[in-house]
Amino acid sequence: VQLQASGGGLVQAGGSLRLSCVVSGGTVSSYRVGWFRQAPGKEREFVAAIRGGGGSTAYADSVKGRFTLSRDRAKNTVFLQMNNLQPEDTAVYYCAATFSVDLRNENAYLYWGQGTLVTVSS
Repeated sequence: VQLQASGGGLVQAGGSLRLSCVVSGGTVSSYRVGWFRQAPGKEREFVAAIRGGGGSTAYADSVKGRFTLSRDRAKNTVFLQMNNLQPEDTAVYYCAATFSVDLRNENAYLYWGQGTLVTVSS
Protein backbone atom coordinates (compact mmCIF):
# COMPACT_ATOMS: atom_id res chain seq x y z
CA VAL A 1 0.00 0.00 0.00
CA GLN A 2 1.27 3.45 -0.90
CA LEU A 3 -0.06 6.84 0.06
CA GLN A 4 0.66 10.11 -1.68
CA ALA A 5 -0.21 13.42 -0.08
CA SER A 6 -0.49 16.64 -2.01
CA GLY A 7 -2.14 20.03 -1.95
CA GLY A 8 0.05 21.98 0.41
CA GLY A 9 1.13 25.52 -0.25
CA LEU A 10 1.36 29.04 1.04
CA VAL A 11 -1.81 30.76 2.18
CA GLN A 12 -2.67 33.83 4.21
CA ALA A 13 -4.30 33.55 7.60
CA GLY A 14 -8.01 32.96 7.19
CA GLY A 15 -7.52 31.18 3.90
CA SER A 16 -8.22 27.62 2.85
CA LEU A 17 -6.44 24.65 1.37
CA ARG A 18 -7.51 21.14 0.48
CA LEU A 19 -5.05 18.31 0.96
CA SER A 20 -5.40 15.04 -0.90
CA CYS A 21 -4.18 11.59 0.03
CA VAL A 22 -4.29 9.03 -2.77
CA VAL A 23 -4.18 5.41 -1.67
CA SER A 24 -2.77 2.88 -4.12
CA GLY A 25 -2.38 -0.86 -3.75
CA GLY A 26 -5.51 -1.07 -1.65
CA THR A 27 -9.05 0.20 -1.28
CA VAL A 28 -9.31 3.43 0.66
CA SER A 29 -12.42 2.34 2.54
CA SER A 30 -10.60 -0.74 3.83
CA TYR A 31 -8.36 1.41 5.99
CA ARG A 32 -8.57 4.04 8.63
CA VAL A 33 -6.74 7.00 7.12
CA GLY A 34 -5.30 9.66 9.34
CA TRP A 35 -3.61 13.00 8.94
CA PHE A 36 -0.78 14.12 11.15
CA ARG A 37 1.32 17.26 11.10
CA GLN A 38 4.74 18.27 12.29
CA ALA A 39 5.64 21.89 12.85
CA PRO A 40 9.28 23.02 12.96
CA GLY A 41 10.87 22.03 16.23
CA LYS A 42 7.78 20.15 17.42
CA GLU A 43 6.67 16.56 17.59
CA ARG A 44 4.29 15.13 15.07
CA GLU A 45 0.69 15.40 16.20
CA PHE A 46 -2.65 13.94 15.24
CA VAL A 47 -4.93 16.12 13.13
CA ALA A 48 -7.84 14.01 11.92
CA ALA A 49 -8.82 10.52 10.81
CA ILE A 50 -11.56 8.82 8.88
CA ARG A 51 -12.60 5.27 9.60
CA GLY A 52 -13.12 2.61 6.97
CA GLY A 53 -16.55 1.40 6.01
CA GLY A 54 -19.02 4.06 7.11
CA GLY A 55 -16.37 6.75 7.22
CA SER A 56 -16.95 8.30 10.62
CA THR A 57 -14.37 10.91 11.53
CA ALA A 58 -12.30 12.12 14.45
CA TYR A 59 -10.55 15.47 14.86
CA ALA A 60 -8.03 17.06 17.14
CA ASP A 61 -9.58 19.79 19.28
CA SER A 62 -7.29 22.36 17.66
CA VAL A 63 -8.84 21.84 14.22
CA LYS A 64 -12.39 20.87 15.08
CA GLY A 65 -14.85 23.11 13.27
CA ARG A 66 -12.22 24.30 10.77
CA PHE A 67 -11.00 21.08 9.13
CA THR A 68 -13.21 18.51 7.43
CA LEU A 69 -12.38 15.06 6.15
CA SER A 70 -14.07 13.41 3.21
CA ARG A 71 -13.46 10.39 1.05
CA ASP A 72 -13.93 9.62 -2.63
CA ARG A 73 -14.03 5.88 -3.10
CA ALA A 74 -13.92 6.09 -6.88
CA LYS A 75 -10.67 8.05 -6.69
CA ASN A 76 -9.35 6.09 -3.71
CA THR A 77 -8.63 9.42 -2.12
CA VAL A 78 -9.13 11.08 1.24
CA PHE A 79 -9.43 14.86 1.35
CA LEU A 80 -8.66 17.20 4.22
CA GLN A 81 -10.43 20.52 3.70
CA MET A 82 -8.77 23.15 5.87
CA ASN A 83 -10.59 26.43 6.40
CA ASN A 84 -9.75 29.50 8.44
CA LEU A 85 -6.10 28.53 8.50
CA GLN A 86 -3.93 30.18 11.12
CA PRO A 87 -0.15 30.58 11.40
CA GLU A 88 -0.09 27.85 14.03
CA ASP A 89 -1.34 25.42 11.39
CA THR A 90 1.97 25.78 9.56
CA ALA A 91 3.51 22.32 9.37
CA VAL A 92 4.33 19.39 7.16
CA TYR A 93 1.17 17.32 6.84
CA TYR A 94 1.32 13.55 6.46
CA CYS A 95 -1.36 11.02 5.66
CA ALA A 96 -1.15 7.48 6.94
CA ALA A 97 -3.22 4.30 6.98
CA THR A 98 -3.96 1.81 9.71
CA PHE A 99 -6.29 -1.04 10.67
CA SER A 100 -6.03 -0.05 14.32
CA VAL A 101 -8.81 1.59 16.33
CA ASP A 102 -6.17 3.77 18.02
CA LEU A 103 -6.56 6.58 15.51
CA ARG A 104 -4.70 9.26 17.45
CA ASN A 105 -1.56 7.21 17.95
CA GLU A 106 0.94 7.63 15.13
CA ASN A 107 2.65 4.40 16.12
CA ALA A 108 -0.50 2.50 15.18
CA TYR A 109 -0.18 3.50 11.54
CA LEU A 110 1.38 1.04 9.12
CA TYR A 111 1.67 3.03 5.93
CA TRP A 112 2.79 6.63 5.50
CA GLY A 113 2.87 9.03 2.63
CA GLN A 114 5.45 11.72 2.09
CA GLY A 115 4.60 15.04 3.65
CA THR A 116 3.15 18.12 2.06
CA LEU A 117 4.08 21.52 3.43
CA VAL A 118 1.43 23.98 4.53
CA THR A 119 2.60 27.49 5.32
CA VAL A 120 0.19 30.06 6.73
CA SER A 121 1.34 33.66 6.79
CA SER A 122 -0.03 36.21 9.22
